[in-house]
Amino acid sequence: MADLDDAELRRRWDRYAPRYDRDIGVMERLQFAGGREWVCAQATGDVVEVAVGTGRNFAHYPAGIRLTGVDLSPAMLDLARARAAELGLEVELREGDAQALPFPDASFDTAVCTLGLCGVPDERAALAEMHRILRPDGKLLLLDHIGSHHAVLRLGQRLLEKVTVRMLGDYQTRRPLPLLEEAGFEVTRAERLKLGTVERVAAVKRPAAG
Repeated sequence: MADLDDAELRRRWDRYAPRYDRDIGVMERLQFAGGREWVCAQATGDVVEVAVGTGRNFAHYPAGIRLTGVDLSPAMLDLARARAAELGLEVELREGDAQALPFPDASFDTAVCTLGLCGVPDERAALAEMHRILRPDGKLLLLDHIGSHHAVLRLGQRLLEKVTVRMLGDYQTRRPLPLLEEAGFEVTRAERLKLGTVERVAAVKRPAAG
């Protein structure tokens, strides 16, 4: 399956943005209930949310954090901006690619990515970028749908993936957890739910060797 380039991904997400909240709301009730709360409750300090989308996490962050959101799609960011205003929150929102984040090294205490790594063409590059912009001992918090360990269910996910990758670059069978050590993180907590199709992960940025 060929990945869509950034320009095409941006166009497709811009077109899909007005329907996103309606469509994901159904999936959240069925598959991801409690996941956003689990992730956001652990965020501290200067927080960057990668693939912030329409800002569905905003209501779940604790008071006192300083939040920055980045997304490839300007239309999604417009919806996130409106949501922040409705909630009375100050959020810095920037257009950018998860594979080349527009921030200096060691800028944040926490990096959050919920239902986002599944749609990045190169998830290794995105994890490397989140590692780069985190301060020493910074936290990485993830929520995503992943490939099930049940063979029949995983086959169904692979069939669905043939459609979702072509539509929105959305992979159903990825699993970020095994990539975290390679990216320089130490996993502190991981939960696999819903017949192995959902994973929540907390990790910390390891000190550089030497």
